[in-house]
Amino acid sequence: MSQSDDSSISETKNYRSERIAIGTDVRVFVHSFEAEQCVPWHWHSEITDTFFCIEGTGRIQLKNPDEEISLAVGQRYDVKPGREHRVSSADASLCRMILIQGVGEADFKSSDSAT
Repeated sequence: MSQSDDSSISETKNYRSERIAIGTDVRVFVHSFEAEQCVPWHWHSEITDTFFCIEGTGRIQLKNPDEEISLAVGQRYDVKPGREHRVSSADASLCRMILIQGVGEADFKSSDSAT
């Protein structure tokens, strides 16, 4: 993962992430996606991911049961602990979402699910 001049912003080939706040049991980011960028399939043991779409249209893909959620600007969706999910732009154009993670210890458990 490379860092920009601002240490609160990180970029990978998958997406751009801007750290807004990090606490002991809550974290807040702005994630930006374009084209085929995504947060790959993963799940969390303890925390809920709450997504707020602030630009473009976001897509959250979920497993067990299989589901796909589209978020327009101003819409929100919660991914509960233990649920596999993948996050991206719904239509390959720029999408920005605020992510609030909590309450609890943050982890990122990679999944082997196909895209």
